[in-house]
Amino acid sequence: MKITPSLPKGTRDFGPDELRKRNYIFHVIRSVFEKYGFQPLETPAMEKLETLEGKYGEEGDKLLFRILNSGDFLKDVPPEDLNSRLSSKISHLISEKGLRYDLTIPFARYVVQHQHEITFPFKRYQIQPVWRADRPQKGRYREFYQCDADVIGSDSLLNEVELILIYDEVFDRLKMQDVSIKINNRKILVGIAEKNKIADKLASFTIALDKLDKIGADEVKKELAERGIAPDSLEAVIKVKNLNASEKISFLEKYLDDSETGKAGLNEIKYLLAQASACAKLEFDITLARGLDYYTGTIFEVKANPARAGQMGSIGGGGRYDNLTGVFGLPGVSGVGISFGVERIYDVMEELKLFETINLSANTTRALFINFGGEAETKAFQYLQQLRANDIPTEIYPSAEKMKKQIGYADKKGIPYAIFVGEEELKNNTLQIKKLSTGEQTRHSIEEIIVLLKK
Repeated sequence: MKITPSLPKGTRDFGPDELRKRNYIFHVIRSVFEKYGFQPLETPAMEKLETLEGKYGEEGDKLLFRILNSGDFLKDVPPEDLNSRLSSKISHLISEKGLRYDLTIPFARYVVQHQHEITFPFKRYQIQPVWRADRPQKGRYREFYQCDADVIGSDSLLNEVELILIYDEVFDRLKMQDVSIKINNRKILVGIAEKNKIADKLASFTIALDKLDKIGADEVKKELAERGIAPDSLEAVIKVKNLNASEKISFLEKYLDDSETGKAGLNEIKYLLAQASACAKLEFDITLARGLDYYTGTIFEVKANPARAGQMGSIGGGGRYDNLTGVFGLPGVSGVGISFGVERIYDVMEELKLFETINLSANTTRALFINFGGEAETKAFQYLQQLRANDIPTEIYPSAEKMKKQIGYADKKGIPYAIFVGEEELKNNTLQIKKLSTGEQTRHSIEEIIVLLKK
C-alpha cells in the first residue's frame, strides 16, 4: 500500500533556513543563561507517570502523552476491565511512562536523586523539547522546545530579580522590544480567596482566573459558578486590573489588610518592582494566575504585543515553587524558575520580520571549491582543509560537473564565493576567487584567501 508522507498534528519539520533562525534564538538564550551563572542539564524525554501525574493540575494531567508498555501491554488487564471499555480502569495497567510535559518536574526529580552531588543554591538551565496532547493551533504545538532557567535551594527574592533581568536581556538581544514581562504572586491570590471565603477552592479559582484575558469576565464568572464559586469573588480582581501600578498597590494594601499571606505576597511584589525598576517591560498584573498547582509565590508570564504580533499567547512563564521536591522525598527546598517558549518566539520574530535585521550567515558555507576533477580536485581538496583548519566553513562540489550546475548549487545555498583551482592556478600555486553577487574575480595565494574570507 502506498503511504502518503505526513506529520502528526501539532508537530513541524524545520529545514536549514528555519533551523539557522532557531539556533540563533537558542544561542542568545544559552549565552545569557551562562552569563548569569546557570549550568546546563538534560533529562530523558520520558519519565515515569508517577513522576508526572498530579503536578500540573486537573487540566494539565489530561494533556500528558502516555507511552504504552513494551510487549503485550494488555496481558495484566483483567478481562472485566478490558470489556468495560473505560480507559480510566486500564490506563495505569498498560502505561507506566509518559513524555515530559515540562522541564521543571523532571528537574525537581533530578535534584532529589542527586542532592548529595550538587551544590546549593543550584542554578541550572535546560533546553529540550516537551510534549503536550493539546489541540493544535497557531502558536500551540504538541511538540515544542522550552528553555528553562531555575534556582533551587534559595528563597531569596534576588533570584526573581535576576530572572526578570534575564528575560529583559534576552528579548533586547532578540530585538523584541514590544513585549511585557508580567508578574503576580500566588500569595496575593490566596489572600483574595481568603477574603471571599473560597480558600478551599483556590485551584478552581486560579484555573478560571487564568482564562480572563482569553474568554473575558462574563465567561470566567460563568465558569466560577459552575465550579461552585460565587461570581462576585472576581470583582476585586477586575477592579485592580484597571488601575495603574501605584493605585494597584494602594488598593491591595487596604483590601488584603486582614490576610497575612496576601500581605506577604504584596510585599514581595513591591520589592521586585523596586529592584527591577530599570526594566521598562515589567508589569504587575493581578489577573495572572498560572494554572499549574506547584506555584506558591511570584509568577511570571511574558507576552508579545498582540497588535503587532497577533494573538500568540504567552512566550515565556514561570514562578516560585516552595516545596516541589517534597513530593519526591526532599521537603522544604524552595526554587524559582522561568521558561522561554521558543516556538512562539520564533513565530513572533517571523511575524515582525526581525530575522531580516540579524546576520545569520556566520556559520554558513563561505566558499565553494569548483571541482575540475583529477589533479585539480586533489589540490582543491588540500586547500579546502587549510580553510577549514582556520574555521572557515567551506565545501567542494563532490564531482566534476558542468560549471553552470556547480555555480547554481552555490547560488541556491546562498554561498557568497566560488574558488577555482584550474590549470593556470596549479602552475602558479594560486587560487582564483569569485564573488558571486558581483561577478568580481581575483587571484590570490591560499594565505590571502584565508584573510579575505575571515573578514
